Amino acid sequence: MPTMNDIRSTFLEYFERQGHEVVPSSPLVPRNDPTLMFVNSGMVQFKNLFTGVEKRDYSRATSAQKCVRAGGKHNDLDNVGYTARHHTFFEMLGNFSFGDYFKTEAIQFAWELITRDFEIPKERLYTTVYHTDDEAFEIWKKVGVPEDRIIRIATSDNFWQMGPTGPCGPCTEIFYDHGDHIWGGPPGSPEEDGDRFIEIWNIVFMQNEQFEDGTMRALDMQSIDTGMGLERIAALLQGSNDNYDTDTMRALIEASADATSSDPDGPGKTHHRVIADHLRSTSFLMADGVMPSNDGRGYVLRRIMRRAMRHAHLLGAKDPIMHRLVPALVRQMGQAYPELGQAQALITETLKLEETRFKATLDRGLKLLDDELGALPEGADLPGATAFKLYDTYGFPLDLTQDALREKGRGVDTDGFDAAMAEQKAKARAAWAGSGDAADATIWFDLAEAHGATDFLGYDTEVAEGQILALVQDGAETGTVGPGEAVQIVLNQTPFYAEAGGQVGDAGTLVTETGRARIVDTRKVADVFIHVAEVEDGQIVKGAAAQLEVDHARRTAIRANHSATHLLHEALRNALGDHVAQRGSLNAADRLRFDFSHTKALTPEELKQVEQEVNAYIRQNGAVETRIMTPDDARAIGAQALFGEKYGDEVRVVSMGRASTGKGADGETYSIELCGGTHVRQTGDIGTFVTLGDSASSAGVRRIEALTGAAAFDYLSQQDHRLAEVALELKAQPGDVAERVRSLLDERRALQNEVAQLRRDLAMSGGGGAAAPEAEEVGGVRFLAQVLQGVTGKDLPALIDEHKARLGAGSAVLLIADTGGKAAVAAGVVDADVSAVDLVKAAVAELGGKGGGGRPDMAQGGGPSAENAEAAIAAARAVMGG
Repeated sequence: MPTMNDIRSTFLEYFERQGHEVVPSSPLVPRNDPTLMFVNSGMVQFKNLFTGVEKRDYSRATSAQKCVRAGGKHNDLDNVGYTARHHTFFEMLGNFSFGDYFKTEAIQFAWELITRDFEIPKERLYTTVYHTDDEAFEIWKKVGVPEDRIIRIATSDNFWQMGPTGPCGPCTEIFYDHGDHIWGGPPGSPEEDGDRFIEIWNIVFMQNEQFEDGTMRALDMQSIDTGMGLERIAALLQGSNDNYDTDTMRALIEASADATSSDPDGPGKTHHRVIADHLRSTSFLMADGVMPSNDGRGYVLRRIMRRAMRHAHLLGAKDPIMHRLVPALVRQMGQAYPELGQAQALITETLKLEETRFKATLDRGLKLLDDELGALPEGADLPGATAFKLYDTYGFPLDLTQDALREKGRGVDTDGFDAAMAEQKAKARAAWAGSGDAADATIWFDLAEAHGATDFLGYDTEVAEGQILALVQDGAETGTVGPGEAVQIVLNQTPFYAEAGGQVGDAGTLVTETGRARIVDTRKVADVFIHVAEVEDGQIVKGAAAQLEVDHARRTAIRANHSATHLLHEALRNALGDHVAQRGSLNAADRLRFDFSHTKALTPEELKQVEQEVNAYIRQNGAVETRIMTPDDARAIGAQALFGEKYGDEVRVVSMGRASTGKGADGETYSIELCGGTHVRQTGDIGTFVTLGDSASSAGVRRIEALTGAAAFDYLSQQDHRLAEVALELKAQPGDVAERVRSLLDERRALQNEVAQLRRDLAMSGGGGAAAPEAEEVGGVRFLAQVLQGVTGKDLPALIDEHKARLGAGSAVLLIADTGGKAAVAAGVVDADVSAVDLVKAAVAELGGKGGGGRPDMAQGGGPSAENAEAAIAAARAVMGG
């Protein structure tokens, strides 16, 4: 009996032999279709190839595509566990032709693989064609299908359309007859919804283009899109008509039974099926970057998780069990999908966290539900207000409540639930409006209420497709913007990071069928991402699909700087002490800035230690790991939080570096921080780290600025070039420059001192343009005054001291230096009844200056001009009574 892994391999190998490129499954979050919440078919990743927007180096492809149907218009969640073929997660095997082969080859490939390689009996097979597709009908006859087993279908079941307009075409399907012991009829019959005849293959002939007026034309490039559900064909080949009897699903069901000590086929059979299915969808979603949250894709993931966890509860599980089932899933599917094994630790930890938190409220929520039901008339629906209370207080999504009530034969007043939800939103809006936020921000609240939070894809990709939900100019919505216009764009999903936590917003491009815009910044208000843009070409229209591409080089530099701040934070704590805490940061493309609590400047040795430590962990090239935790759990393992930041019920915890003295449960993690920003995958991606210096930011806060990567390399190169230039000028080797400079500085200081002494000697001897000074008697005090050339203000105190020593007690000296337009004044007094300060002030006033000061025995001042030097001396003489 072939396993599901065998069947997948057989399918892909068959089409590889037929010249098809084996293309890996795309992630479950669609990058090229903003209308989809999750990838739900094999053709999604090839959409742009079918429309001709994209070209690749192959025209035939085959894939095994991961699919999820649990949100939006494609939602099978409510039926999972209760039917034989509904799943939230499934695999779609497909082969595709992009303008290469068409109907004949597609039908022949399908028939040969099914009847020869898979050895399915031809007499059990039926086919359908669109009622007007005579060509497909004739091809089926040629491969050997009897006419009475080729069924013409006139409905849209056998006509595929990408949308109201665009590529479309007829389908043909292959059905398997499980036998008359199972109720049901062939397709097109009144009993077609039974389980006897099961569709196992669908081929879409993409041959037409539909226009708004209802007309069609043949496509220039006619293509093939096929799909065969792996779970369905596996059930068939393994002798069952129940997908949950297949080897992979059975292994997961038995793992669930073992974890709950219950019978896999007993009264809890449905519960085990739900757990097995939901384990696959939740694990694969997390492996593809979706994390549980309260909105968007993350909310759908949380709903699936909690639905599985409630079924585990119904099986009697007292402790979390979902995380214990992950190894069984990895054993079954990890070889085909290696991303599952790579994310195993993250999946396990997240499931355990979610189930631990949910179990704490599950009992109370179910008790409330039972109490409310007990007070209702028999068979009455649950009031909507109660269902909303379960959602709002206990985290029960509406569908989880409905699932619990279905087992009791009850329903929910959904209108009442919607009314309660609307009332809560109105209260939240009123509270926000009174919070003092800018009035012009109301539009973002309106958009958040209308469309929900923007789904951020940027942790995993820099390229995606989004749908334009709103265009805003001057605080109001508009429908179209043209060339040269500035606009703020809101999309349903985006890879652009919005400025937060010190990390600047992303920039890049937005392209639609009608225009192109340059994104210059990205911001966020009320969980709505605002793309600040300038239209470069054509027109940007509301409602259009847009190709989004983040500026890769800029994002790479920002990521490197952001990750470096985490390493820097820890290095500072190691060098300076545990009092160091982040007080702000800037993570831009060209530099990083990090503010931290510390009261004094770093010494050169401390700065060097920090820089060396950061670079050591960069060279370590360890993985940068991200986990989702509660803030309390994160702090319990030593995670550093951003000062003043508000955190919700869950936080992203970023860990990097391994050191025996580090933090964390294993005692090895170097840096653990709460952070919602984007980061490098390995610390080595930072490149290199160079500090530019340490400065004061505010009282008790220091600031370090630094460079990483290419910017750091350029800076070091420039420094090296400057050093080489200096060495050349000094006629020294670069390594000898410091010693050579010290020698020159010593020589310069000696010469400066010698020059200063010569100037003083010259002045004392009457040089510098004046006769040797003679003291005069003024008011009983010997007074010496002199105007000097060729000396500076710094020389005057020494000259004053020499004159005071020569004249002795009962003397006063006033010197005025003409320094080239300006005047410097100094006065000194020795045991005389006069103040040097008064002498200087009197002189300075005549020189056009103000003030002057010092001690009674020594004072200095200055003025803008020495032209009135004699008048200044006279003024000082007058102070002395002369």
